[in-house]
Amino acid sequence: MKRKSWPMFFGIILLAVVAAIFVYPKSSVSKKFLPWRLGLDLVGGSYLVYEADLSGVAATDRDSVMNGLRDVIEKRVNLFGVTEPRVTISKAGDTYRLNVELAGIKDINEAIKTIGQTPFLYFSEADLTDVNKPQFKETALTGRYITGAQLTFSQVGLSQVDLQFNKEGAKIFEDLTGKNVGKQIAIFLDGQPINIARVNEAISGGRAQITGISDVKEAKQLVERLNAGALPAPIKMINQQTISASLGQDSLQKTIWAGILGTLAVILFMLLYYRGLGFFSAVALIIYIALTLSVFKLFSVTMTLSGIAGFILSIAMAVDANILIFERTKEEIKKGLEKDVALNEGFRRAWTSIRDSNLTTILTALILYNLTSSFVKGFALTLLIGVLVSMFTALTVTENLLKLFYVRKK
Repeated sequence: MKRKSWPMFFGIILLAVVAAIFVYPKSSVSKKFLPWRLGLDLVGGSYLVYEADLSGVAATDRDSVMNGLRDVIEKRVNLFGVTEPRVTISKAGDTYRLNVELAGIKDINEAIKTIGQTPFLYFSEADLTDVNKPQFKETALTGRYITGAQLTFSQVGLSQVDLQFNKEGAKIFEDLTGKNVGKQIAIFLDGQPINIARVNEAISGGRAQITGISDVKEAKQLVERLNAGALPAPIKMINQQTISASLGQDSLQKTIWAGILGTLAVILFMLLYYRGLGFFSAVALIIYIALTLSVFKLFSVTMTLSGIAGFILSIAMAVDANILIFERTKEEIKKGLEKDVALNEGFRRAWTSIRDSNLTTILTALILYNLTSSFVKGFALTLLIGVLVSMFTALTVTENLLKLFYVRKK
């Protein structure tokens, strides 16, 4: 048994060293590789809430339109250099909202401008119900059907923008032009008409053209905005909040110190109460922390205050597994069994309790992650990862250390 344990022991040590270097690299090059991903509450930034106007969208299409809105805004803020934007959808009754977290942006006006510049484009047809007051009414053809925009020039050198629709948009455009032959169709951008043209015949092929743009720079900007994504539905900002970076850093430092002091207190308790066994538990706990933090970094888990709290809680749960193993092993030794036999029996008896307690925690974390707000999601995700890693360390690291050094000690 000891011969088989030594290769695993060296493998565990190697894994722990690699994890430690990965978590806390020394070189500046290594630090730039897979950096820590910190949430809005730790690095500061802007938090915006937008309400979507879905009055003109069928109930069956609203979920897909909201997903489109989220994708467009994510793409838009990425073009402005915002790192790791977080855009989530929430629903209260019949009201749909977009929650936008822009970490690293300190100027709330810049954040609002970044989102507000995303264009809402739609086609309108002439409304002749009142001949004395000609106007246009909005149609079903909006920017959500545009797959691309390109700057071109007319034969006389005037700039124009060519639009390409997807298959569904091409059919709507053909039907729209077909029923408006001899009438006018207007293209509106953010509520303002940018092109009005008379339809001579039904247009197939899924292409439209915006003409009459005298300024090339304006045409280029329009192309960039449309390619960045036209909003499939209008949005209105209903809440804004700025979180200062200094407040985030202060919270981060306090939370880290709380975690360090908590971990040291747990290690001290284990050493005082379990003595030799407590030392093995402390070593396993340090390896557990290194492995868990490396998983967070490797998979770019966003660390928030709630997420750090979930990680600290998982540390306590990792120690709890060791306590169960130690207590069951001590009970078997009191029955007169040899240490190696007592250890195997202790692990066997403790495993059921460890498995059941961790499974209930995993299920709870999964429910919290899928059914709650982004604030709670961070807590649930780090807790879930921590519990899974703690099960691994309890069944490999702790068991290996005890078999090699505790059983060997007569």
